[in-house]
Amino acid sequence: MSDKKIIIALDGYSSSGKSTMARRLASKIGYRYIDSGAMYRAVTLYALNNNLIASDGSIDTAKLSAALPSIKIDFKPMPDGSQRTLLNGCDVEDEIRQLRVSDNVSPIAAIKEVRSALTDMQRELGRNKAIVMDGRDIGTTVFPDAELKIFVNASAEMRARRRFLEMTAKGDAVSYEDVLANVVRRDHIDETRQESPLRRADDAIDLDNSAMTIDQQDSWLENIFRETISKL
Repeated sequence: MSDKKIIIALDGYSSSGKSTMARRLASKIGYRYIDSGAMYRAVTLYALNNNLIASDGSIDTAKLSAALPSIKIDFKPMPDGSQRTLLNGCDVEDEIRQLRVSDNVSPIAAIKEVRSALTDMQRELGRNKAIVMDGRDIGTTVFPDAELKIFVNASAEMRARRRFLEMTAKGDAVSYEDVLANVVRRDHIDETRQESPLRRADDAIDLDNSAMTIDQQDSWLENIFRETISKL
């Protein structure tokens, strides 16, 4: 088997399970995992905390764009293979998973200046390869030459159910209906935004994991990785 290091790009819809897949594969093969979605969530949290998103949802794009050079995002690896997201040195992992961030992240991610800044950060993180990165445009925009691209999907109802169970397990007071509405809204924004809309890369491998367990999707992804590496 080749010892060449590659870039693995997992794109797909919100709450499709791609982050769990990416994180577990990276841990197993000794690669670094990068959650690009957490980066957009961190910028969204910054905007919320600095009153750059009004109550009607409008965004002060000019002030947010001016603040981007001062927004520093990093990841702290944990012993169990997970990671914590750091925003300007502060652990914001729990905050960025709350519904108030989920409700605003897609409009923030549609801003050209935000996408440009985070794309630069993501490319720098992948400069030496040996990474697994998940998001919406990793295989199409960030790393169009990635050696392995996966596009993950599941029904909106299934994705909402997974997200609802995850949030309620953490003690968040949310309803399934609100989570489903959020998923559907984010799908629409992600698919129709002008800057790097969510779409399947032409050379991506499709995975609908609606009926798969975590172990089944892990096994599937590892097999695809081994096949890809063996051809290099």
